[in-house]
Amino acid sequence: MTLVLIAYLGGALTILSPCILPVLPFVFARAEQPFLRSTLPMLIGMAVTFALVATLAAVGGSWAIHANEYGRLAAIALLAVFGLSLLSPRIASIAARPVVDLGNRLAKTAGSSGVGSTVGRSLVLGIATGLLWAPCAGPILGLVLTGAALQGANLETTVLLLAYAAGAATSLAAALAVGGRLFVGMKRSLGIGERVRQVLGAAVLAGVATIALGLDTGLLARLSYAGTTALEQTVLDRLQRNPAAAGTEATTVVAGPAGPFRSDLPDEGPAPALDGAVEWLNTPALDGKALRGKVVLVDFWTYSCINCIRTIPYVRAWAEKYQDQGLVVVGVHAPEFAFEKKIDNVRKAVDAFGIAYPVAIDNDYRIWRAFDNSYWPAHYLIDAQGRIRYHHFGEGSYAQTEKAIQDLLREAGSGSEADTAVTPDAKGAEAGPDLANLRSGETYLGYQRAANFVSPEGLAADVPRAYSVESPALNTWGLFGTWTVGGEKAMLEGPGGGIAYRFSARDLHLVLGPGPDRKPVRFQVTVDGKPPGAGHGADIDEAGNGTVTSTRLYQLVRQAGPVEERTFEIRFLDPGVEAYAFTFG
Repeated sequence: MTLVLIAYLGGALTILSPCILPVLPFVFARAEQPFLRSTLPMLIGMAVTFALVATLAAVGGSWAIHANEYGRLAAIALLAVFGLSLLSPRIASIAARPVVDLGNRLAKTAGSSGVGSTVGRSLVLGIATGLLWAPCAGPILGLVLTGAALQGANLETTVLLLAYAAGAATSLAAALAVGGRLFVGMKRSLGIGERVRQVLGAAVLAGVATIALGLDTGLLARLSYAGTTALEQTVLDRLQRNPAAAGTEATTVVAGPAGPFRSDLPDEGPAPALDGAVEWLNTPALDGKALRGKVVLVDFWTYSCINCIRTIPYVRAWAEKYQDQGLVVVGVHAPEFAFEKKIDNVRKAVDAFGIAYPVAIDNDYRIWRAFDNSYWPAHYLIDAQGRIRYHHFGEGSYAQTEKAIQDLLREAGSGSEADTAVTPDAKGAEAGPDLANLRSGETYLGYQRAANFVSPEGLAADVPRAYSVESPALNTWGLFGTWTVGGEKAMLEGPGGGIAYRFSARDLHLVLGPGPDRKPVRFQVTVDGKPPGAGHGADIDEAGNGTVTSTRLYQLVRQAGPVEERTFEIRFLDPGVEAYAFTFG
């Protein structure tokens, strides 16, 4: 239920995003019509269509992408006719007749031709709007789409997307309720009804043009990121907690001078069993018997996730510091990408990160689902009685988490008085982010979750295409050279191709891998057209040279001076590279 509320609030926040601007003329054009018979059917059609299309796009593969492209073209044509009909009554009587007929056929059961015609037209316009609307991909929509990609087509996926769309529809209805009355009042008092109608028609056509040119997911998404992302993250931070935990602060109480120590960490229920892993690393399979009487820290992670990578130094330090006091750390590796399901890849990552604690390979997400988890990283603390007593999602709150570990160890009778918190010496990609200067967000290159793509050729699904890119705006990206874009990755078909991205952050990372032949792929990085110099990342040199040898996250930029907007470009000297996602810090 909490996820549904988060999705709904995320949708409601889209009214503050510039990405909603192309949709507003379609809604305000119905300002004079009855809400129940005109605006409401349009908003319902928009919400339901968006939810269904987004579900198919997340799980349906390339056929869904191709089908949606045809639907978008039809919707653009339909809404263009709608805009023209507002400009001229003569055009309306000629061009809109098929739409009216279709609306009447859809609404035959309404019992009244006049009412049915209004409802039918509005529903058709709502369906067309739902096919075209592309909300800016903030943290909440990203969470919903990630869950859809992991869990496949199911009722929960559609319900969450419906909740998101319903939130957007609610905020649009509220905007119409406030602004629509003012709009209609001005129109009547000034006696310029026909002129206002024409202005609305021009606005509708401008919205259609904005969507047709891709500006809704390019320029407007760029303007949206800095403003609404912080609000969405605040919603996530407040609602992702267990309400009964009251924030799960790690405070303590003592029963008495001679009594046993008892932490006041809340009891969040029995911990699920850690069975269902396809394999265990660093240990034989762990079961309830092996963990009985132990305090257990369960860390959900995946090895190419930058947020997980930045928490590893702390988890590693806790495992080393408290193992003699009875703490058992279990890393549950739940993959995001297909390559993370390869156990050899995970084994190499475990070695590279210096992880010595047990790691469960949760390729089937059985442990993930047993905990009802939705986040990377996620930490759950289980007491010696097998009860979940604390959880934290995402990065940060390290001192609070460690205090909770200390409390549960003392409660189990094996810990000592509170000790100073660990301060791991994290380097490279493991170092914490520069949040004060972070204005760019995670960006996927596969078509299932791609956003803000600005190559003029448009994104083609699962077929080779020659792309080009010139000067991307902030938080937009493009390909150059011949690439085949799949559901979760883009693969370079020949040497000399690359990727350009305009970003604003201290660090830039890119998840890359060699092609199916596993041959190394050489590359060169430039920042604002020059070698990165002192601003190079851990995986390249000052001249920008690097090599893709395995599928993992590569740190390519760490700005040494003031953090400013930069244009990043990576050119691959060999074919076959696979590119998955940008992350920043």
